Amino acid sequence: MKESPRGNVCLIRHRGSGKQFILRRFQGNGEVYHRLLDCSCRHLPLIYEMAEQDGENLVIEEFIQGDTLGFLLEGALFTPQETRKIIKQLCQGLWVLHSMAAIHRDIKPENVILRGDDAVLIDFDAARLHKPQAETDTQILGTTGFAAPEQYGLGQSDTRTDIYSLGVLMNVMLTGEHPSQKLAEGRMGGVIQRCTRVNPAKRYKDVLRLMEVL
Repeated sequence: MKESPRGNVCLIRHRGSGKQFILRRFQGNGEVYHRLLDCSCRHLPLIYEMAEQDGENLVIEEFIQGDTLGFLLEGALFTPQETRKIIKQLCQGLWVLHSMAAIHRDIKPENVILRGDDAVLIDFDAARLHKPQAETDTQILGTTGFAAPEQYGLGQSDTRTDIYSLGVLMNVMLTGEHPSQKLAEGRMGGVIQRCTRVNPAKRYKDVLRLMEVL
C-alpha cells in the first residue's frame, strides 16, 4: 500500500477468518505503538501486535476501510460544519494519545480516514513520547507545510505541535490552501490563526480547549 525509505505498509489477510489487517514495517522508535497496544478508541486504529528488533519495527493493526481526507479533497472542499465535526473527532483521538504522553507529529489529509461518520487518525511512525527534560527533538520528522516550527529543531515538540497541524488541516479542508497562502474566513479563520502561532505558548493549551472553541 505504501513504500518509503523508512519502511512499508502492506494489506494482509488472515487465512482462517479472511479478515484484513495492516502490516506495518518501519525503522525507528516504536514506543508509541507499544503504548497503543489494546487501546480502544473509535478515532484511532486498534494495534494488535508489536515487535521490535535491531531498530526495525513490525506492527499488526486494524485495517480502516474508507477514504482519506487527501482523496476526498481532490473532489471538493469541506463545509465549516463538516470540518468542525471531523476536527473535533480527531481531537478526541488525540486526547487519548496525548494522555499517554505521545505526540502524533504527522497530522495531514493522507493520515485521516473517514470510516462512515467517524474520522480515524492513522500512521504513528513519526510519533514520539514527550520527554520534558529534552530541549529539541532527536529526529526531525513530519510533513512540510503541516509540521510545526519546533519540529525543525527550534524546540521540542509537545501536544501543542499536533494543534498546529490541526490548524493547517482545518484551513486546507476549508480553502484547499495553507493558511499562509489563504486563510479561511470568519470565526474559523481566527481559530486557525490561534492554532498555527509560531510560539507554542500562544496556541490552545490542549485539544480539549480546541474542542470547546469549535
